[in-house]
Amino acid sequence: MPENDPRPLLPLWVALLAAIAGGLVYDLGFPGGGIWPLAFVGIALALLSLIGRSGWSAALVGLAFGLAFYLQLVSWTSLYLGPVPWLALSILESLFVAGGAVLITLAYRWVPRASSSRWVRLIWLPLLVAGLWCVREAATGTLPYGGFPWGRAAQSQSESPLADVVSWVGSTGLSFIMVALVAGIIEWVRLRGWQDLRSAVPVAALALVALLVPAWPTTAAGELRVASVQGNGPAGYFDERAPGDVLQAQLDATEPILDEPGIDVLLWPEGGSDIDPTRSPDVADIFDDLSEQLDAPLVLNTVTTRDDEFFNTSLLWRAGEGVVDSYDKRNPVPFGEYIPDRAFWEPLAPDLIGLIQRGYTPGTNAPVFDLGTAVTGLAICFDVIYDELIWEGARDGAQLYMFQTNNADFNGTDENEQQLAIARLRAIETGRSVVNISTVGTSQVIDPTGRTIDALPAYEPGAMVTDVELREGLTPSVVLGGTVPLLIVAGSLGGLIAAGVIARRRSRRDVVDEADGEG
Repeated sequence: MPENDPRPLLPLWVALLAAIAGGLVYDLGFPGGGIWPLAFVGIALALLSLIGRSGWSAALVGLAFGLAFYLQLVSWTSLYLGPVPWLALSILESLFVAGGAVLITLAYRWVPRASSSRWVRLIWLPLLVAGLWCVREAATGTLPYGGFPWGRAAQSQSESPLADVVSWVGSTGLSFIMVALVAGIIEWVRLRGWQDLRSAVPVAALALVALLVPAWPTTAAGELRVASVQGNGPAGYFDERAPGDVLQAQLDATEPILDEPGIDVLLWPEGGSDIDPTRSPDVADIFDDLSEQLDAPLVLNTVTTRDDEFFNTSLLWRAGEGVVDSYDKRNPVPFGEYIPDRAFWEPLAPDLIGLIQRGYTPGTNAPVFDLGTAVTGLAICFDVIYDELIWEGARDGAQLYMFQTNNADFNGTDENEQQLAIARLRAIETGRSVVNISTVGTSQVIDPTGRTIDALPAYEPGAMVTDVELREGLTPSVVLGGTVPLLIVAGSLGGLIAAGVIARRRSRRDVVDEADGEG
């Protein structure tokens, strides 16, 4: 096929099969399958199926890829609530993938028309395709209702040699590099690059940099002895329980470590106390006693109420003082922890919407606690997937992170491992240790390099007492923050528009030149 042949690379029926296979293979690159190289294979199949397509067929192919991917990736949403939330979320995210596929197809159409240079095809086109892939990831991570930045390409690489890249350019930057590598190889093959090995330099250089760059070194600042407890109590939405059952499970799992020497802080998971100690003197006494026995503060989580609003709240508790600081979950889950636009959605699925009567209000307080001996950054469950919150914690002085989560509604699914992979990337991205504690698992302590240094078996009660390394200093990813995603998104959209304008002008000029020649 000639280099600038406008015909699709694959017939539509083959492209659809390739897209579906690509989505399935792409999912296997994420935790659950956990074969990270397959993420690159999935990306390759997605891109190959889009080359030369029309806008409508590109949207169809993109939708097929998106459905094949998301129906597998988020199948855990159907565990207790049935197929409606699972299908709704998968279809919504897949529609964004379809829109992104149209943009990528336009890039494959316009860039060769804008320039006949092989180097433009080998450098500009792969970078533009990668940027447009990130445009779609940015859209899914923003819209609607704060978005759902789950399933970004980078999240497949938490245990790959590329993971260190996130300390430099964050998850968006790593996604960009992954897609650029795949798109670069595709163009090199399409242009028969083996005939001139110099043409392999751009993609080979990018691969070498991505593989060899070390994580940004943060500075050691001592250690903190953290006790973290996984009570394995009846913390699921539909678990049968009486008030105080979850609290008692946590207390029982904490009991064996009360004699451990030198504990600096006790950490409990999201929902670890199903009774608010600020409204129950008896429970407040329990936490006072715990803090006094350990001679250390507690970081716990419960549901609090203020001015007729509910909050998913982490509390810093000290014996004799009670609550000395608090953090309210910044990103409650739409349709899980609150119902946006309830009047619109409830008639469409009254039984499901009716299950969620209490809606959590988003918090506004800083996601850090000063423990006295260290400053910890915080994230509650799905908070961990939102970049800005994690960056804010590091900028506010966090020397480690404590992630509290409740995975009880996803027992036996890939959700736990997927969330843990995100936590692992956060450790590398910020150069900080992470203590990820769940009511039921997966609970692990991860060092700043992304290595697991302590863990508890899932779905069993237990406790860890871990000497956790503290770090100071900010990585480029934290310093740059939203600048990298903004530059990639704005640059890619601008680059696509520029390619379209130039391609159109060249087409008009060619028509004029042809007419003049015939005249």
